[in-house]
Amino acid sequence: MKGAIEWFVRNPVAANLLMLVMVVGGLLSLSNIQQEEFPPIEPEAVQVTVEYRGASPAEVEQSLCLRIEEAIEGTPNIDRLSAVAAEGACNVTAELVVGSDVDEATTEIQNRIDAIDTFPVESEKPVVSKMQLLQGVLKVAISGRISEVDLKEIGERARDQISALDGVSQAELVYDRPYEISIEVSEEALRRHGLDLDTVARAVRATSLDLPGGSVKTEGGEILLRAKGQAYRGREFEEIVVLTRTDGTLVRVADIGRVVDGFEDTELRGLFNGDPSVVIRVRRTGDEDVLEAAAAVKAWLPRFQASLPEGVDVTIFNDESMDLVIRLDVLTKNARSGLIMVLIVLALFLRFRLAMWVAAGVPISLLGALFLFPAFDLTLSTMTVMAFILVLGVLVDDAIVIGESVHTYETRGESQMDAAIHGTQAVNVPVIFGVMTTMAAFLPILIVPGRMGSFFGVIGQGAILCLFFSLVESQLILPAHLAHRRVESKRGEPNAFVRAWQAFQKRMVDGLDRLGSVHYARWLDGAVEWRYAVVASAIGILILTAALFASGRMRYQFFPRVEGNIAYATLTMERGVPLERTEIAVAQIQRAADTLVAELEAMSPDRPIVVHTFGSIGEQLARDGPVDPSKTGGSHLAEIGIELVPSVERDITTDAVLARWRELTGPVPDAVELTFGSDAFTAGEPINIELYGSDDLDQLTAASERVKAYLATFTGVYDITDSFRAGKQEIQLSVKQSALPLGLTQQDLARQVRQAFYGEEAQRIQRGRDDVRVMVRYPEAERRSLGSLEDMRIRTADGVEVPFAAVAEAEISRGFASIRRTDRRRVVTVTAEVDRAITTPEAVLAAFREWTPQLSAAHPGITYRLGGEQREQAQAMGGVVAGFAMALFVIYVLLAVPLGSYGQPLIIMSIIPFGAVGAILGHLVLGWDVIFFSILGMVALSGVVVNSSLVLVHAINAHRDEGLELVEAVRAASILRFRPILLTTATTFFGLIPLMLEQAVPATPLVPMAISLGCGVLYASIMTVFLVPAGYVILDDLADRVRTLRDARSGASFGEDVRAADATPR
Repeated sequence: MKGAIEWFVRNPVAANLLMLVMVVGGLLSLSNIQQEEFPPIEPEAVQVTVEYRGASPAEVEQSLCLRIEEAIEGTPNIDRLSAVAAEGACNVTAELVVGSDVDEATTEIQNRIDAIDTFPVESEKPVVSKMQLLQGVLKVAISGRISEVDLKEIGERARDQISALDGVSQAELVYDRPYEISIEVSEEALRRHGLDLDTVARAVRATSLDLPGGSVKTEGGEILLRAKGQAYRGREFEEIVVLTRTDGTLVRVADIGRVVDGFEDTELRGLFNGDPSVVIRVRRTGDEDVLEAAAAVKAWLPRFQASLPEGVDVTIFNDESMDLVIRLDVLTKNARSGLIMVLIVLALFLRFRLAMWVAAGVPISLLGALFLFPAFDLTLSTMTVMAFILVLGVLVDDAIVIGESVHTYETRGESQMDAAIHGTQAVNVPVIFGVMTTMAAFLPILIVPGRMGSFFGVIGQGAILCLFFSLVESQLILPAHLAHRRVESKRGEPNAFVRAWQAFQKRMVDGLDRLGSVHYARWLDGAVEWRYAVVASAIGILILTAALFASGRMRYQFFPRVEGNIAYATLTMERGVPLERTEIAVAQIQRAADTLVAELEAMSPDRPIVVHTFGSIGEQLARDGPVDPSKTGGSHLAEIGIELVPSVERDITTDAVLARWRELTGPVPDAVELTFGSDAFTAGEPINIELYGSDDLDQLTAASERVKAYLATFTGVYDITDSFRAGKQEIQLSVKQSALPLGLTQQDLARQVRQAFYGEEAQRIQRGRDDVRVMVRYPEAERRSLGSLEDMRIRTADGVEVPFAAVAEAEISRGFASIRRTDRRRVVTVTAEVDRAITTPEAVLAAFREWTPQLSAAHPGITYRLGGEQREQAQAMGGVVAGFAMALFVIYVLLAVPLGSYGQPLIIMSIIPFGAVGAILGHLVLGWDVIFFSILGMVALSGVVVNSSLVLVHAINAHRDEGLELVEAVRAASILRFRPILLTTATTFFGLIPLMLEQAVPATPLVPMAISLGCGVLYASIMTVFLVPAGYVILDDLADRVRTLRDARSGASFGEDVRAADATPR
């Protein structure tokens, strides 16, 4: 390395070209790099979804979920198997072990599912897919008081046009009911014509079709033959012949019933600002840029609006590209402020040209890192900008040490070139290994497992790339610039400002020198003399800091709740309630929302706080995320949203809005569950307790009620609920014993009842982009009456019609809304929100663990497992602890190699705990809880704090090699390195101050990490300049003790040998 340093110093063109490559490459990458709010989280999971329309959750569980679980159990690398059996659908998710090959697992599971041949005939083909969490861009609402058909047609046209825009690959229409053609034939008409629904469905299948007939090869060429009779519209299906009588009379569909060309018989509607609506959800996939996609949609919108009839509006809402812009603006503002703070520190204590070249290392290193971003598949996101801010001050540390060393050689009379070579070579070992230890400290962040690992890992990658290019710049580029910098001009007198600045800088430098040579020297002498007391005091500080957590003065929570800009009210009524009752409940919530909006407008008349209100009845999918079958398709479901302006533009928090909305709404009659929340970014539910141990849902629900009652005793715990919901009322049918001689089976009974009330799918046709089912069933009026079931005729195998009541028994009961399973066991999950201003999830769950023996006593066999945020925390913390242990070993090796000692690295690493002490004290003083980001900051801190200690110990060794006595060497080296240690600490600390003091909501989870690094470096550096010299001398004391004991033992052995020789006869 020393040869490379000298070569670059003597060849400044090479150094400048290397710098040019880094700068230009970084700028080119910056112009093309993808921007996103957060790095993409790729779930390592495979989903199996099967539709079984009209089936109850219990039927879905038995006929689909259990068979799928049985089939895929034993698939390699499955970590967790979960399933949801809802009405009409089954969803099974196989979560894989971290690092598994998802494509290979998908193929294996697909093969196993394809081998199942016992699925019900009426169920759809299973869909096996890799789980994907697509990131939202924005939503587009089409709203107006027009017919549902017109609204859907406009929505489909908008979706197709948005999908065709450059930069947009996925646009999905939601809150629209699928098209359906319903052929409705009454029981009376069937009996009158001697038909059954099977016959009608067969007639439709046989008549409505296009069938290729081959070709005829004539002399004039080949002619294709094709039978063409496919019906596509309701009027075409009316003309289908169902029956031909003996007299030649034709009975058509129109003669026996009615064809409804409309929508599926589901209750689903969207609302936007009080008007009916459909919504286009624009999401990004792959390498698409959020800002480009959003800009394309915004440019398209005015053109589309101009084509719409009066009274129909197209509006963009939930624009996540704006969240990205705001977050990046907040962080780049802090980055600029931090850089300015670093430059001020450098300008105060270094000569202008030296400060300029030292500071130039920051943008060069950052651009060098950006140059390699595409190679490591990194994007410009909140996390990568955070990485830049974290290392902003650290990037100049090595440059400061080299600059100070070069200056020292210049003061000894060497030329600029020789001083640049010798000064850099003199400290290149501690500088190189110091940067490598910092890089090693970021390794644990790279290997955080689970979903959070994808989120945090880019911080480590970004920081390591910056540090690498910082090392390249300081070792190869900076020395060349220092060697060839122009000498300060002596021509002419400097102006008044320059003279004033030089005078001020001289006072600062003199003050710093006086602090080191006079005050610090005196304190250092005391620390070395009373070294054992210093170490004992340091240990006492560690104990007191640990006591802060034990006493509860310092709180810990895994991940803070980051509030969003949308407030939601999510309503669940009793399953099966009429739509009208849900609409009454929604109206109550909406009135409260309207009152709230009026209050917010009165609070800020000049600056609106509310942007839009929106919602849905029939689904709870307003928030993006994985589709839960239990939250789709039902008149008992509803969700209302209030979109607020960004948090940086209002004084009231989203949590305050939610609290007032909850208060204004009050109790909602007949509501099974009503929760209020925001689109906050979280690591999962703060309290998520999975209860299992019995397949008896009555036992599980009884246990869940006891758990909910216990959680309700905590102040600050709210929205306590569980995953169990009573289902719709069921009429369970069975064949009477007296009907068995007729040849009637349970399958015959079930099939005919299903045909009548759910319908027989006669065909599925493609109409444009839509799959349209053609159903044959009873008319709607008959399907809504139990009397129709009693009047129904059941056909036996030989065509005999018998009354339903004569052959079937009916028993009324209530089933389940959904059944959840984890690892092949039924589970009921209790969840709750926590007001973190009052308590933390960790505190509540710690008390819950102590209470669980009472739960076990009351419900033997029932046990629990923590999910949600706690599961993520267990995975993440386990990975960090293992990674930190590995990082400490790597740091030890990187210290032991250049020092050539086993003991001296331990002195250096003894500073690491004091970095954590400083970080914790910083949180306490600034009023922040310690969170997982804080822990990551402390882990990264471990590599930063050893740099100063390494430089100091290396200097002490160099002075001892020059022949100085131990204490003299310690004193001289400590005073010599006091200035660079103080400067590197100041640049790191002041570079992070803007972010440490940031109050904007988008920066909430990132501030604690900055506090850990900034305050930790500050406190650890103070301990370094006293504890390392004291520890160095103590290590020598211990070595002396060992030598004395060894010499004493050797002396005793020698005396015994002499006495033995004297006793030997001569």
